[in-house]
Amino acid sequence: MSKPRITMTISDDGSFFELFLNEAGRSKLIRELQALNETDEHLHLDPDGIGDIIMSTKAYGDGQTVIGYGKIYLRKDEWDAEHYPHVLVSDE
Repeated sequence: MSKPRITMTISDDGSFFELFLNEAGRSKLIRELQALNETDEHLHLDPDGIGDIIMSTKAYGDGQTVIGYGKIYLRKDEWDAEHYPHVLVSDE
């Protein structure tokens, strides 16, 4: 099995996000997402190997800006209702 490869990019104008995964990267991301819970509610993304998921820094194409660092949060509706109720309002 190959090493996980996960690349996040955003278009130069910031309007379009793409996530590129090989099979090992997909499996790693799914495992990490499923492990999030009330006491361990976020994970770190970085290219340095310090965080939970190592990100690739090589763009797949021209005009893409690679996002090397980030966080993914699990947000329960109850938490958002208390702290960020505006996100629960429908955009429709």
